[in-house]
Amino acid sequence: MSTVSEYFGSMVFDDKVMRSMLSADVYHAMKKTINQGNSLNPEVANAVAQAMKNWAVSKGATHFTHWFQPLNGVTAEKHDSFIQGSPDGGVIMDFSGKELIKGEPDASSFPSGGLRATFEARGYTAWDPTSYAFIKGKTLCIPTAFCSYSGEALDEKTSLLRSMDALNRQALRVLHIIGNDSVKRVDAVAGAEQEYFLVPLELYEKRPDLRFTGRTLFGVMPPKGQELDDHYFGPIKPEITRFMEELNDELWKLGVYAKTEHNEVAPSQHELACIYSKVNVTTDQNQLVMEMIKKVAESHGFVALLHEKPFDGVNGSGKHNNWSLSTDKGGNLLSPGDTPHDNAQFLLFLCAVIRAVDEYQDLLRISVASASNDHRLGANEAPPAVISIFLGDELTEVLKSIEEDEPYEKHEEVLMKLGTAVLPGFSRDNTDRNRTSPFAFTGNKFEFRMPGSMSSIAFPNVIINSAVADSLEYFAGRLEGTEDVARDVYDLVRETLRDHGRIIFNGDGYTDEWIEEAERRGLSNYRTTADCVPHLTDEKNVAMLTAQGVFSRTELESRCEVMLENYCKTICIEAKTMRSMAVKRIAPAIESYSAELARNASDKRRLIPDLECRFEAKTVRFLSQQTDRIYEDVDAMVSVLESLSGEDYCSDAGVIRDSLLPAMAQLRKDSDAAEAVTSKKYWPLPNYGLLMFGEK
Repeated sequence: MSTVSEYFGSMVFDDKVMRSMLSADVYHAMKKTINQGNSLNPEVANAVAQAMKNWAVSKGATHFTHWFQPLNGVTAEKHDSFIQGSPDGGVIMDFSGKELIKGEPDASSFPSGGLRATFEARGYTAWDPTSYAFIKGKTLCIPTAFCSYSGEALDEKTSLLRSMDALNRQALRVLHIIGNDSVKRVDAVAGAEQEYFLVPLELYEKRPDLRFTGRTLFGVMPPKGQELDDHYFGPIKPEITRFMEELNDELWKLGVYAKTEHNEVAPSQHELACIYSKVNVTTDQNQLVMEMIKKVAESHGFVALLHEKPFDGVNGSGKHNNWSLSTDKGGNLLSPGDTPHDNAQFLLFLCAVIRAVDEYQDLLRISVASASNDHRLGANEAPPAVISIFLGDELTEVLKSIEEDEPYEKHEEVLMKLGTAVLPGFSRDNTDRNRTSPFAFTGNKFEFRMPGSMSSIAFPNVIINSAVADSLEYFAGRLEGTEDVARDVYDLVRETLRDHGRIIFNGDGYTDEWIEEAERRGLSNYRTTADCVPHLTDEKNVAMLTAQGVFSRTELESRCEVMLENYCKTICIEAKTMRSMAVKRIAPAIESYSAELARNASDKRRLIPDLECRFEAKTVRFLSQQTDRIYEDVDAMVSVLESLSGEDYCSDAGVIRDSLLPAMAQLRKDSDAAEAVTSKKYWPLPNYGLLMFGEK
């Protein structure tokens, strides 16, 4: 049986394969492209294409596709075979550099925010040589960017690569100013933690809400949920272990560094975390992680729910985005070292992040906005909608001493002693962890905890990269030409802390007191997608993102339109699903149960005329009232749906937030109240106990 080290990356056209299949000149040209961003000439592209085709065919591949990430949250692929006709009537397998570099999918059938109309169909995919090609099934998948005929980005990757370039430019300026001339490239790196639920396939198929929307729109909590904290890190069930083992194998073949797996807090919830890579590679691989979780789950009789809040009453799922800065020399620019108070380079880059998060807190909130994530933010498993930074006590004291120009007394190393000789002592970390913080420093990286489990991590990283690039550009402008760099660096650190220290908060982000304090500090609190997304095109945001070369104004306007359209359509689909389920399934089931109770009471009275049948009478009366309320709720919900324009998504989003969502909540409340007293024999849907615990 092969070991992991033998088959890891076996389906990836990675560095090892390129080194063995490309000439020295072509290989070195590819490495310069990957490591330094150099462009490839056509001759090199042709050589790479031939080697890539030969390798893929040797692995059983018959087709290739330009694999890209449109603005709909998933990936897209159009398959073409390698075959070309030959003079003898047969075929040959061929693949050119032109086919590798450029594809031409239909650009009018993807979300574009008005950039493409149906009659303007041409779009282009462009090879991203910094992310390795891989084989999925019998298809060679080539990671690409996707743009319109006129060059606007229609995908997640284009703006991400632009933001990486912007960050690299400004980081190198700052490093060279402070005397670190050896660094030639700075990359944003990220590691993503993916949470998900697994439910039995046979039960999923009986829930229209899960099939159409990915979440339960109705449902009463069972007697037990997550109250006992017995699922988190608990023993993994054998059937889940088998699923996780196959998932790891599939991901390892694709070169994905799947590292950590465990049960999460909620029943039937789990997590998979991966090792760091360059942020564009991590983004590609996280899309593969989501796809493979769903694919492997089905082969084991499960359905993977990636929705942020599939069950009301228990934790939802997030996607923690661990972000840092790495140099081509292997250094981490956010590593404090042993003496952070004397580490000017670390302090400068740390303050660039602090300034970026404060200046563009609205953009960070927008970057994680979706109808599904609105259900999760601010609950016990996720940070509030208010953006803040957690630094920990020691680092906060370091910054305070610099701000106040006072000497810093380094903390003594704390050796943890656990009260028994058999357990080894170990050094305590210099900071605790804060699960309530949206943007927490965790030693040598920042953990952005707000992204939703179903979303791509591309846009959050675009915003982090761009905002930090903006701060570094500001710092470089202040420091270039200075006569005393060391003095001015510390002056700049003090200024940043004075002007942007309001964003630092080390306390409990779940308390009402913090929300009130955040308002006094002037921090934004956009509770819903409808509240925050229109601010994407605020002038300060447009100015920064266009100045960094990450988006054009037109691209930002289109992305705003796409996000609001997705919000509106997602909730409208949920409302229509609720109407169908309530009218066709739930109300008839309640009426049938009520009718049986009434018949039972009537039969009892025939035998015992003076019998009161108080239970039956009370229950029938209550369920009859609930049935009336359900139909009234449906009418109210439909009235709101009919009032929507379907064209002005900004206006519709406000109506949906203020009127449709409350109407949907009322319908659920009245239905759930009826479910609580309706016989399980009559209830038409698998209940929460079955879905989460397998209750019989």
